Amino acid sequence: MSRLAIAPSQVIRCTLAQGGEAIARIGKQPLVVGGVQSLAVVQPQLQLILEQQQLSTAFAHYSPDCSESTLASLKAKVKQHQADMIIGVGGGKALDTAKLLAHQCQIPVVTIPTSAATCAGWTALSNIYSEQGAYLYDVPLERCPDLLLLDYGLIETAPQRTLVAGIGDALAKWYEASVSSGNSQQTFIIGAVQQARVLRDILFQKSHAALQEPGGEVWREVVDATVMLAGVIGGLGGAQCRTVAAHAVHNGLTHILAAHDTLHGEKVAYGILVQLRLEEMLQGNQLAAAARQQLLKFYAEIGLPQSLDDLGLGNITLTELRQAAEITCSPNSDIHHLPFEVTPDHLMAAMVSTKIQEEARKK
Repeated sequence: MSRLAIAPSQVIRCTLAQGGEAIARIGKQPLVVGGVQSLAVVQPQLQLILEQQQLSTAFAHYSPDCSESTLASLKAKVKQHQADMIIGVGGGKALDTAKLLAHQCQIPVVTIPTSAATCAGWTALSNIYSEQGAYLYDVPLERCPDLLLLDYGLIETAPQRTLVAGIGDALAKWYEASVSSGNSQQTFIIGAVQQARVLRDILFQKSHAALQEPGGEVWREVVDATVMLAGVIGGLGGAQCRTVAAHAVHNGLTHILAAHDTLHGEKVAYGILVQLRLEEMLQGNQLAAAARQQLLKFYAEIGLPQSLDDLGLGNITLTELRQAAEITCSPNSDIHHLPFEVTPDHLMAAMVSTKIQEEARKK
């Protein structure tokens, strides 16, 4: 049996206050799950809205990380509150926690993103981390959220850096899917790959203008691209429209403590450059070389990291770099969806040379 989880059952673009009735149709005893900072911003308003809908609400922080111990603790709170729905509020890890918790408890879930840093509010997938913040594995879910409530005003309160990171994460859809799945003859995968190309072009064309006018029309279009269109691509392509090196590099970097100060999409954006550099080095791929140069200019324009230095990792030890490379190249890693073999030595060489310029490369 082939199961597709393409989109949330409902997607509503409105204010939190306008979304109260839609939430109330899903359950009567919600457990709201979020990070400390997100709930500090949202809880007073959300609690009032839910009270107006006569819902019995409890609030819980996810901590530490989206981890197995966090999920065990939250399941106890679901039972204690007799929750019949989960509301996830926050960034990617908060929403991943809420989705997986709802999946494990077999109850509906509402996602309310507080930034445009990922498409986690849309997708049927959760990533599990260690209590120290190192990526461990992902969990495919049976379905996408029952409701995605997208409040642009709420997202606008997040630091601009989060949208920039979301742009980096969304860009990876094209650079990974075109390599792993570009030759597929399956209708939905062809559609997903082509939508990834459209997404890339939208971000190239609109990101700079969007960042100049937060809350404006173009800014909203870029938020739609990072939160929703990126999610559509993941839903259409499913597990067969695979991530490749960009996300694998992210996963390896999470095992370096110093990398925890950077956002998911920042590490993924750097990982795209590493992937393209591998294609240059190991295949002599001139299209990859040109694409990397194009991205370096785009990254400089909007503020995405171009190197380990930009990620705050310029002073990591060779041992730490090798550890990240070996984890990235572990047997089950997505990096092996590349059409050539990559060793930790290859990867380390690519990771330290992402900013190499075209002129220097030709010499």
